[in-house]
Amino acid sequence: MNPLFFPARLRAPLDALARRIDALPPLPAAWAGPQTRVAGWLRHLPSRPPSQGLAVLLNQGLWPRLPEELRQGLQGRVIALEVSDLGWRLRLRGRAGGFDAAGDEREAALRIATRAAGWWRLARGLDDPDRLFFDRVLVMEGDTELGLLLKNSLDALGPVWPVRPTAPSSARG
Repeated sequence: MNPLFFPARLRAPLDALARRIDALPPLPAAWAGPQTRVAGWLRHLPSRPPSQGLAVLLNQGLWPRLPEELRQGLQGRVIALEVSDLGWRLRLRGRAGGFDAAGDEREAALRIATRAAGWWRLARGLDDPDRLFFDRVLVMEGDTELGLLLKNSLDALGPVWPVRPTAPSSARG
């Protein structure tokens, strides 16, 4: 089963774009100031609109593949996902048919945070969440039992956007 949420006709161009992003170097130190200002501004925006967009994507591509035990464990619980270097917060609540946007009113049962590069590398399967956690790059706070259930279930499914091998180029002599 293909873990990507995208239609087949978009996979090749999106995979090519993803490979280019994978190869990008870290941002130069000169960008730290503007990045901090943008992150401060984003922290003040409501989390509901981007959370609803993520909920739609996850409901189509991920929710049907989650084990029943995890679906039950997510019922009525809020998961907070944070992109720490960008100040971006996403808050999802589990319900019977999938996820919906939780908004900022309820306390999260589980908070997971890392930098944008960490989320990207996790989605691509380029980094192990345990290594990021023990290297203190990824933070998980709250209900650790739910966090481990979520982590183990996602590990069993594999990366959301796996690195696909490129077509071999023909050797010319």
